[in-house]
Amino acid sequence: MSRRYARIVISAVLLAAALLAATGCGGRPKVAALPPGATVVALGDSLTYGTGATPDTSYPAFLAAATRWSVINAGVPGDTAEQGCARLEPLLIEHQPALVLVFLGGNDILRLRAPRLLRDGLAACVRAATAAGTPLVLLAVPTFGVTGIRDASIVEDFAGEARVPWLTPGLGQLLRDDGMRSDAIHLNADGYRALAANVVTELRRMGYVAR
Repeated sequence: MSRRYARIVISAVLLAAALLAATGCGGRPKVAALPPGATVVALGDSLTYGTGATPDTSYPAFLAAATRWSVINAGVPGDTAEQGCARLEPLLIEHQPALVLVFLGGNDILRLRAPRLLRDGLAACVRAATAAGTPLVLLAVPTFGVTGIRDASIVEDFAGEARVPWLTPGLGQLLRDDGMRSDAIHLNADGYRALAANVVTELRRMGYVAR
């Protein structure tokens, strides 16, 4: 091996190491862990609001307890992705959060709205967060249909195309467990606790929660 070729190989190895150090698990960019007291907006519909449980047993409440963040519960029952994301800009202005968690799309799927409308709604969330310089993570929802609950999600597809970070909170699996839900589409307190734990695990893997 010539010295010139050896230098090229070494440079390539160093470059690869630098790129690896700049990314986390799965090629996701590394982020700084949010400290206790950091403001996080949990944007969503009834599953964020906590329908089927109480305000202090909603997923944002459990998330706040696990992370010691100040989590704003911005869940409005019945919201579609379009309606929920239309509320994001004022929330960003009011709270100036360090992170936004978007858990929308279930109502679009249940109402058999065109997938394009769900994607357009989420795109509005991405635009608002990007304009504010606020990190955003999408939470995937399962697909509900005549064959039951399927974990494949339009949200995951959109996130991949838009290159937006996303996580799977395990909602489909929880809704298949009678002990975790209050009705066919909502969780109970135990279900929301489990969902929040799944979210914390994924956010830790992404770097937002300190290890």
